[in-house]
Amino acid sequence: MQINSKYFGQIEYRDTDVLHFKSGLFGFEQEEHFLLLPFAGSAATLLCFQSIATPELAFVAMNPFALKSDYTPVLSKAELNALGVGDSTELSYYVLCVVKSPVSQSTVNLKCPVAVNEDTGEAVQVILETQNYEMRHLLSEFRAKEGETAC
Repeated sequence: MQINSKYFGQIEYRDTDVLHFKSGLFGFEQEEHFLLLPFAGSAATLLCFQSIATPELAFVAMNPFALKSDYTPVLSKAELNALGVGDSTELSYYVLCVVKSPVSQSTVNLKCPVAVNEDTGEAVQVILETQNYEMRHLLSEFRAKEGETAC
């Protein structure tokens, strides 16, 4: 199948590439199907959640562990059950990024990551029940690792 994407032009994808959000993303509950696409040259740390239904809708995301190696998201039992796993460590995580100019003013939301079951393609955006993370962490808070591209 093909789709016109916001950042990558026309791309081809398979059904198995699609992530399924039963409740969409916060504020976009009607958007239930996304592709997770890496930006070139980012070593898969800078990605994009591209809507299947709305080609002009895409969210920049980052691998939170590339920013904060001790990031420890813990999901509730209900969230884990919905994703078909028994432990938070069985999932992949991504955080949404609001890109600003200059880039150092961009923010990432560590409080509300997207959790993905790579085996099933099921995904959900959650609100972590911890005070350790905020919804707006400045990208400049994190020391860039050499050779990596930030938001």
